[in-house]
Amino acid sequence: MGIYELIKDDGCAIADPSKNLLALEEGFASKQVEESGELLAGKALKSSIGGAVPPVETIVSDFGCSPSSAARSPRLVSLDVFRGITVALMILVDDAGGFCSAINHSPWNGVTIADFVMPFFLFIVGVSLGLTYKRVSNRKAATRKAIFRALKLFAVGLLLQGGYFHGIHSLTFGVDLRHIRFMGVLQRIAIAYLLAAVSEVWHRSDVLVDSGYSLMKKYRIQLYVGGLLTSTYLFLLYGLFVPDWDYQIPSQDGMSKFYSVKCGVRGDTSPACNAVGMIDRKILGIGHLYKRPVYGRTKQCSIDSPYSGPLPADAPSWCEAPFDPEGLLSTIMAVVTCLIGLQFGHVIVHFKHHKDRIFQWMIPSSCLLACAFSLDFFGMHMNKALYTVSYTCVTAGVSGLLLAGIYLLVDVYGFRRSMQAMEWMGKHALEIYVLLACNILPIFVKGFYWKEPSNNLLNLIGIGS
Repeated sequence: MGIYELIKDDGCAIADPSKNLLALEEGFASKQVEESGELLAGKALKSSIGGAVPPVETIVSDFGCSPSSAARSPRLVSLDVFRGITVALMILVDDAGGFCSAINHSPWNGVTIADFVMPFFLFIVGVSLGLTYKRVSNRKAATRKAIFRALKLFAVGLLLQGGYFHGIHSLTFGVDLRHIRFMGVLQRIAIAYLLAAVSEVWHRSDVLVDSGYSLMKKYRIQLYVGGLLTSTYLFLLYGLFVPDWDYQIPSQDGMSKFYSVKCGVRGDTSPACNAVGMIDRKILGIGHLYKRPVYGRTKQCSIDSPYSGPLPADAPSWCEAPFDPEGLLSTIMAVVTCLIGLQFGHVIVHFKHHKDRIFQWMIPSSCLLACAFSLDFFGMHMNKALYTVSYTCVTAGVSGLLLAGIYLLVDVYGFRRSMQAMEWMGKHALEIYVLLACNILPIFVKGFYWKEPSNNLLNLIGIGS
């Protein structure tokens, strides 16, 4: 989930030829920009030998960035801390979620601490995009870079979560293309990032921002896009007819077990007959979905609920059916979360006083929370697997309040030293996610053993089996 390192350099980044990398963080130029500035100055000096020195505006605009956005500015530490806290929460959920239901994902309706991790990352990406693209002169170049980075992120997600690495208990690799998982955490964030980035790059408005209302007016097109996506999601979720469907799973004796699920309903949000799962089965194919669905821990499917356990004797037929928690329809609302974060990023750009920023964050956050609990009360329950509207609102509202709180502590009152560990984790979110959350480090360490695979370092220190 911590993928920001791949996409933090959008729009205005200047290449460092010595590393063939791009470096720009939250719209503020890094040291590599300064180094690249020396190279650009050298080009300008060479040009002056044969003629006039090209203006700085011309040189910088070649990279799709205005000169002012390439200037060195103070870094917003609270975003790194927020991201670091989210990474730490992700590690806690992965390592301890199986032992404590309060920090494990909710089996279906309702939210737990774990259910905030994904929206937190999406929200942070949105906030950062608002800073990254605050000034863009070359929209086509910025769009090309955004597309390229989204494709890179999607490809990394496909490699890490598509089934290529089989896990720490099976030191093999490779994936049958008939069963590769197309969607995943990184793939979802790549899609949300791309749509939010394009929306920001091509946004045009001359409205002067001096209040919350003028801010909404300036970015009303993005608000319309979010409203359209939400309406589309609601129409498909509650309007599509879900017919009966079948699936099969392999058994230990090499044969396959066939199951039939009875539906024939419209607007159902149960694990078996919702439109989210139906769309994924129709478009992606049931063989390309996540094989260990979260509803396997419901009371209908586990005698140890809310933990994983054996099936009850009267378990319904859908308990072992694949279901992707990062499916196509639910990703629509993930994009909305990113767009909400984008609006919070606009507050940083247009409001310079701490009091104004916190006020402009608190109001929409409170409204989102009120909307979330109202929707849940009237039957539109909070559900991460379906990424319902109430779930979108409650996670975005909490994200906004948490951002305001961290900003107040770190950037206003200066409690940075106590947050250094979180700040470091936030700056290296992708590496931590790949090495720990995707088990790459345990797989690598366990791959070195003495005579027998069981004689490895992980087993020596009591980790693994």
